[in-house]
Amino acid sequence: MQYGPLKILSGNANRPFAERMAEGMGQTLGRMTVRRFSDGEVFVEIHENIRGRDVFIVQPTCPPVNENLMELLVIMDAAKRASADRITAVIPYFGYARQDRKVLPRTPISSKLVADLLQAAGADRILTVDLHAGQIQGFFDIPVDHLYAKPVMLKALQEFHEAGKTVVVSPDAGGVERARAFAKSLDSDLAVIDKRREGPNVVAGMNIIGDVAGKTAILLDDMVDTAGTLTQAASALAGKGASRVFACCTHAVLSGKAVSRISESVIEALIVSDTIPLSEAAAASPKIRAHSVAGLLGEAIERIHNSDSVSSLFE
Repeated sequence: MQYGPLKILSGNANRPFAERMAEGMGQTLGRMTVRRFSDGEVFVEIHENIRGRDVFIVQPTCPPVNENLMELLVIMDAAKRASADRITAVIPYFGYARQDRKVLPRTPISSKLVADLLQAAGADRILTVDLHAGQIQGFFDIPVDHLYAKPVMLKALQEFHEAGKTVVVSPDAGGVERARAFAKSLDSDLAVIDKRREGPNVVAGMNIIGDVAGKTAILLDDMVDTAGTLTQAASALAGKGASRVFACCTHAVLSGKAVSRISESVIEALIVSDTIPLSEAAAASPKIRAHSVAGLLGEAIERIHNSDSVSSLFE
């Protein structure tokens, strides 16, 4: 099916990212105003004709999560009422992804709720990067294109990689598949940290499965939030004889004391992407290095618009 001409809109959550992406595609962002009334209500006005257009709305639902999610929903509603031909929500960071199942009685599955909200607001398609849980794709009744930041991250990690002396470390059992894929690409060893949690963001203990002694350890995860687990894992690796410790995470949430914890840790460098804009403190930290996935997303948007294969990006 052929859709109308391409148009890219962006909310306020990470507009510089959207501008970089659009520039790389030879496009300009659509003219739009997103503001708030005095009581905090979101108001959106699109300043150009998008009737019959194939509209891509770029908005990560990063902190403040609820503000940015509501902004995305209102932009989509505005585009739908302006008779856009198709609306694709481009969500580089998908908030609420950690609430993908019931872990206790009488608790919500909030990522499913967010999926329902996005569809109700008018999304015809979702484009996102490194979901915390891949099964979230099944919460949608519309197509979901799930990209991986792996090509960008692998290129960045080449700086620290030493053949035969590198070990990729998964900070938990859930990340083993991701870590194994990176280890295979780097032709390195694999280790896993068995961590016991007492509650959200609280780790009781860690056991390292695998040999890290005398090697460069690369901690790999999809996101870093408070950095408590990450820095504890780094200390555990150093305690087991790792010669150097680096970390790589796609989504730099970096809430609370995360930046100071990383600065004071044994981690030599934390490699992140720009799916979430860095705070001033994070951007100023010599240990935190951001690499852009704007080109990857821009290529995916062009392929979706032209009805080309997106999966071939990873071949």
